Amino acid sequence: MRILIVEDEPTVAEAISSGLKAEGFDTVVAASGEEGFFQASTESFEIIVLDLMLPGRDGLEILNALRGRGVHTPVIVLTARDGVDDRVRGLDQGADDYLAKPFAFPELLARIRALLRRGRPEDVLKLRVADLEMDLVSRAVSRGGREIALTAKEYDLLEYLMRHAGQIVTRAMLSTDVWKASRRATPLDNVIDVHITRLRKKVDHGRGKRLIHTVRGLGFVLREEAGGGS
Repeated sequence: MRILIVEDEPTVAEAISSGLKAEGFDTVVAASGEEGFFQASTESFEIIVLDLMLPGRDGLEILNALRGRGVHTPVIVLTARDGVDDRVRGLDQGADDYLAKPFAFPELLARIRALLRRGRPEDVLKLRVADLEMDLVSRAVSRGGREIALTAKEYDLLEYLMRHAGQIVTRAMLSTDVWKASRRATPLDNVIDVHITRLRKKVDHGRGKRLIHTVRGLGFVLREEAGGGS
């Protein structure tokens, strides 16, 4: 799950990002209001952590502009200002929660998890293809009601395939979006193929219908029907 952190204090941004990554989240950090607005407007995130005191356009301006554009991603506002009027203004502009600095990371994490549970329809928090199900909050994966144990990278790979269900995913896409390796002298094709093989065994072994298919010369596709690959 992707979380956008809009925070201009490098130490605070790094602390939040590192803590969330340790909990299995994928984070993107923006150091200014303009950068945060661009990221939130052009990419998909499950949560936005937004500082109010930002250079240039402040957090409330950014929040108001995002809501005006129809961006309904849940937002947790961070601020050193903890007055009632400040909280009311933030909530009136469309914030979903409000956390005053300094704060303990476990509290921020608890609020993020709470928003993920209640802030969006339940089906947004789960991915399903046929009888394969992924819970994006608990990171649990099951097929036909039977739990599948995955490594962190296998989970990220499967999540990507499920989000692109029915679409051909190339090795270049996986290298860039899952392995975050857009610039490498040596391609990651062999590494990707090994992970696909391991993931296919866990997801498809012993099942009547295969879900993970190789499309020769192109890449991979996750789909219910057989055929079109191996």
